[in-house]
Amino acid sequence: MYDERMKGKRRLSASVDADLLKAIEKLVRKGRAETLSAWVNAALKEALENEAKMQALDEFFADYEREHGAFTKEELDGVRHEIEKRAIKVRAARRRKKRSAA
Repeated sequence: MYDERMKGKRRLSASVDADLLKAIEKLVRKGRAETLSAWVNAALKEALENEAKMQALDEFFADYEREHGAFTKEELDGVRHEIEKRAIKVRAARRRKKRSAA
């Protein structure tokens, strides 16, 4: 019997980087993702949601500039400065090299 989870789904053939596929398969084996298809579906959904947000921002700024004029260099520099000031800096911890007993 056809799996009910497949209702509304369509098959897809896509080429992906081998290292990405290997990483997703590892997540599935560990139980971190239900299936490869489910992981890909979730990733595509997230990408589309992000694209919609970016489109909304583009429209917002275009409307703003139509009403108030283009942003000045000083305004853009000020925004960059605020973003950098508020950004959370994340750096990977450095691993110490083991010293060999020579």
